[in-house]
Amino acid sequence: MKKIIAIDIDGTLYNDEKKITQKTKAALLQAQQNGHILVLASGRPTAGLKKIAKELAMDQHHGLLLAYNGGIVIDYTSGEVLYKNTIPNELAKQLLHHLERVAVNPIVDDGQTIYTTDPESFMVPYERTSNHLEVKKVTDLCDAIDFSPAKILIAAPEQILSENIAFIKKPFQDKLSFVLSAPFYLESTPLGINKADSMEKICTLLKTTASNVIAFGDAQNDIPMLAFAGTSIAMGNACDSLKRIADIVTASNNEDGIALALERIAL
Repeated sequence: MKKIIAIDIDGTLYNDEKKITQKTKAALLQAQQNGHILVLASGRPTAGLKKIAKELAMDQHHGLLLAYNGGIVIDYTSGEVLYKNTIPNELAKQLLHHLERVAVNPIVDDGQTIYTTDPESFMVPYERTSNHLEVKKVTDLCDAIDFSPAKILIAAPEQILSENIAFIKKPFQDKLSFVLSAPFYLESTPLGINKADSMEKICTLLKTTASNVIAFGDAQNDIPMLAFAGTSIAMGNACDSLKRIADIVTASNNEDGIALALERIAL
């Protein structure tokens, strides 16, 4: 039976050096050769997934890119956008104005370019290099955003972010979805968007069910996806809340956790 293997990137597919271990790479290449479909499921922009997809030869197997925490799904082979849901422009501006009241750094991109008032501000250089995006310096972020973003990434040192999460979310509880993807990242997306919602749409497109999904993750934004999947696998380095709901807890992202789990379930 063909399986869909959905894999988070940072802390899951990538080790701490931001690389795919050779054993994990070999296991995923073999899985695709055996007819299984690979889905890169990440909060990253689409541009930040393409290099990874190429390394895994996903263009040869119609692998899918689930970007922006589920806001956009693309067939990597054809480039076809299979699903897209973005934050309405006016609502995005309302959130950005609200964020001016706290010491956080909003990071907004249009798929190719990050717009920011300070190219060297917290986590912007990392997002630029890791996701292969350009950076455009603007005077006023709200004025510069003339599109509907798939996501607004809210970045701040862990203590500052944790102290302000409730304030950030309160006016938008019924308008946007918020999830922590790292202690210093709060992701805001259209209401109802998460990796599970988009995985369900993928299953419908591929005429299969959640029972044929194998999902790997490490962070809170992976919880819906693992709860949805027929086989849920938490990395050894995963947060405790993810480990509690997983069917399997494998080795860490530095210890070939994905490859070992695929061997264990004899995929």
